[in-house]
Amino acid sequence: MLIELSALHWIYVVFIALIIGFMVKRRDTTLICILGIFLIAITATGSLSSSVSSIFDSFIYAITELLSTILVISIIVAMSKTLTLTGINDVMISPFIKLIRNPALAYWTIGILMMVISWFFWPSPAVALLGAVLLPVALKAGLPALGVAMAMNLFGHGIALSGDFVIQAAPKLTADAAGLPIGEVISASIPLVFVMGLVTTIAAFYFLKRDMRRGLLQPTPYVVTESKIETSEKTLLSMVQKRSFAILIPVLFAIDVAAMFLLDLQGGDATALVGGTSILILLLITMTSHKSKGLEKTTHYLIEGFTFGFKVFGPVIPIAAFFYLGDAGFGKIIGDFLPKGSQGIVNDLGIALANIVPLSKAVGAVTVTTVGAITGLDGSGFSGISLAGSVSALFAVAIGKGAATLTALGQIAAIWVGGGTLVPWALIPAAAICNVDPFELARRNLLPVIIGLTVTTIVAMFLI
Repeated sequence: MLIELSALHWIYVVFIALIIGFMVKRRDTTLICILGIFLIAITATGSLSSSVSSIFDSFIYAITELLSTILVISIIVAMSKTLTLTGINDVMISPFIKLIRNPALAYWTIGILMMVISWFFWPSPAVALLGAVLLPVALKAGLPALGVAMAMNLFGHGIALSGDFVIQAAPKLTADAAGLPIGEVISASIPLVFVMGLVTTIAAFYFLKRDMRRGLLQPTPYVVTESKIETSEKTLLSMVQKRSFAILIPVLFAIDVAAMFLLDLQGGDATALVGGTSILILLLITMTSHKSKGLEKTTHYLIEGFTFGFKVFGPVIPIAAFFYLGDAGFGKIIGDFLPKGSQGIVNDLGIALANIVPLSKAVGAVTVTTVGAITGLDGSGFSGISLAGSVSALFAVAIGKGAATLTALGQIAAIWVGGGTLVPWALIPAAAICNVDPFELARRNLLPVIIGLTVTTIVAMFLI
């Protein structure tokens, strides 16, 4: 099947290259995305006013598509704030302190806890929830602060965020960009996420133990510092109340997970369930702890959550707006201006590529991993996964199969590099909690992540 490529297709390709180039140079891509939207719109419509309007319409479309994700993350951050301020998180984590008796147990216990908590709360709040309580325990057990930061990074910002099985923000972005159902991307990502996770964390632990044995890494003395949280905040609840909430919250989320499996809830339905549960927990804790001031405090926590949510997704919206033009978003944003017989810009490019260069599974997998890693260089992890999804769809069409696997692979590469394991400016939360140099943390993570991506890419070749 021959596809006639128009100027719209070539403009789209040029701006994909520009976006990748700017990401490599660690420059912001918002202006490039807006310019790309405008040029595609004016080329399609020939109308200046319609093209200017298309910029705004594309933002509206992107926000509409991402709104449920932004909301649930904002609500979860608001809820985690109440857990920290009231001391409930201290009680939730305290049973695991008894497990941390040596460096190995400290690394794996903190890592696994970080992964589980990050699935429900996202990694940034999870770092705050875990770090303040478990860091001194891990240091006392002999694990260097750098090892604690590595565990939190690799398990939280790596495994949990790259799969994102519960909140489903990452698979939502990549699935939309690739034109696939979110369930397909999640299913395809499960083996890849765990291969990447196992290889990377085991490699990191091996290098950590080796350098501790050689004396290159010394145990870090823990210096007690004054807590930033006022003592009055910590005493808002009695110990009985804290323990009750510490039991209730995991039970409620476990019921959510069970409901997702039993009722086959995915995507927006799963997000709504987690978000609604988080709101109820937030209200219950706030009204119990602040009593007469609970109404005002509820609004205060929600404002903090929404501020965080839109700050995180602010850079993502222009990029997503551009990449939505590659699929169904084009008709809804600009109108019916694609060439006759077009299946969407990305699909057209994939078919044309297949007619010119017969691609293999190996070439497709390596290319998607490379593109995903490059898009992660901006330090967000999320701003580039729409590109990873679009490129995956393009190669899948050219190869003739493996769309979900390639999309999941691109998602994993982008988030492992940019979500907080390699790019120094994305490592600041964990580095700050553990009081280590973010550049040294990035250097420590580099080799294990490269090994993990290499093995995962090879596994993906067999799964396509």
